[in-house]
Formats: sequence, structure tokens, C-alpha cells
Amino acid sequence: MTDSFADLPGGPRICYREDGAADGVPLVLIAGLGLDLTSWPRPMIEGFTGRGFRVVTFDNRDAGRSDRIKAPNPGKVRQLLARPLPGAYDLGDMAADTVGLLDHLGIEQAHLVGMSMGGMIAQTVAARNPGRVLSLTSIFSTTGHRKVGQPARSTLLRMARRPARTAEESVAGHLAMMGHLGSAKFPLDKDVETAWATELWERAGGRRARSGIARQIGAIQASGDRTAELGSVTCPTVVVHGDTDRMVHHSGGRATAEAVKGARYVEIPEMGHHIAPDLVGRLVELTAELALDPAGESR
Repeated sequence: MTDSFADLPGGPRICYREDGAADGVPLVLIAGLGLDLTSWPRPMIEGFTGRGFRVVTFDNRDAGRSDRIKAPNPGKVRQLLARPLPGAYDLGDMAADTVGLLDHLGIEQAHLVGMSMGGMIAQTVAARNPGRVLSLTSIFSTTGHRKVGQPARSTLLRMARRPARTAEESVAGHLAMMGHLGSAKFPLDKDVETAWATELWERAGGRRARSGIARQIGAIQASGDRTAELGSVTCPTVVVHGDTDRMVHHSGGRATAEAVKGARYVEIPEMGHHIAPDLVGRLVELTAELALDPAGESR
């Protein structure tokens, strides 16, 4: 599991990894807000490579080991009022990073899987670059319409807390947030989450690890309501959401499926905003069913 880097023309330096056979069917996993490429559970990646996919994971701009964007962070008031700073990058810029990475890797077409903000990025790639996307799996994401997919007040209060200043604070904060966003039916593995949060802190440079979250939130807000644009998505699409999601209300998933013509909507009872161990197999199967025909070949 070696980090590689792509210097995108006119864009940031993006860190990425590849798993599976080089001649496998390309499948790109796009992480969510403040998360890095290691946020995808290892069993999930292995589930995809076991089905013949060439899996690409990467750090979005302002996360992990990818470039931090040299721009000021929007203040708390601007975030609460959804007023991004003038000139802030948006989801379209993050989608362009994804396409730029595909170009760097010589991948003409790929299946896309995105979670949360990563789902928004994947949706945008599919809408604006239909010839590059073979299928779309959007996991606990939304359309940007302000009347759907909003976080619970309890989640907003947790997000507004002071950023961690030490590795110990970061790990404790992550476990507390995952306890809030997860569910009793699909419990988290505390040891796995502790190891992941520790690695994230170290891999991304300590306090720098969370420094780009406000700008990523600004990118979501700067993109506004994308419902109309989602109507131009033409690839096979499955939208997955849980009915107890406190970060992105499941109305966001339903609205996404309604906006994308022919999309399949799968709502998982008692699933929160977390890919718990007991959900990995289901998510791999949903994507594989969408992406592969009965003979096991890419559609």
C-alpha cells in the first residue's frame, strides 16, 4: 500500500493508491468530508479487487497527503449561513481533480463509488463527464437542495467544537463522533477506528489533518442545489442511504435517486453515517451488481 502522487495540470498535487490487477476494471472510491483514502475499509477494497476491479483511492484536495489549498478558511458564521468566501473552490473543481487523476492514470472510463461529500463529487463527475463514468454508487449523500439531506442539530453542535490539538484528542473526538453517527444494529469496531484515526493524524501531519475541512464545507455550499444537473446523469446508478443518518438525512438520498433518471434507491434500516464492518459486504454487492453483467464483465 504505497502512496503515489499526481501533479494535475493547473490543479493540486493529489495523493493516491491502487489495488488489484493492473488490467482490472477501474473502480474509483471517493472519500467524504475531511477523510482520506484510508477511510475506505480494507475489507471493502479487498471485496472489490476479489471481483476483478482495479481499485483507485485518493485523498481529495485539502485532505490526507494531497495539497492544501492556499486560501483562507470561511468563518463559523459564514458556514452556518452557507455563504462561502468569494472565489472558493466548489464540487466542480473537486470533480475536475478526479477526472485529472483518471487522465494521469490513463483510465478512459471507470466505475465511481462516493460516500457523503465523495458521493457529491462522484455525482458531479457523472453529470459533467458522462463518457468517463461506467456506473455510479452514491452512498449517504445528497443533492445540495437546502430542504433535504440536512444534518441533525446534534451533529452540527459536535462539528462546531474546537479542533483537536493532539493525537489523543483527535482519536477521542473521532470515536465520539462515530458513536453519534453510527448505529446499534451496525456497530463500529473500536480497535479499527482507533487505529484509523491515529494513522490519519500521523499521515496528514497532525493538526494539519483537519485544516481543510472548512474549505471543503465551503465547496459544498458554493455548489448550491445540483438537482437539475443530476438529471443529466446517464450511467447506471444506485443510491444507498440509511434511515437513521444524523449527518445527511435520508431525504437527501431519496432526492438524489429521484433526480437521476432510472436510479435505484436502497434504504438500509438502522444504517447511520458510517461504513460499519457488517455493511461492507452489502455495499460491495450493490456496486458489483450495478457494475458487472451476469457474466462478470464490466457493462
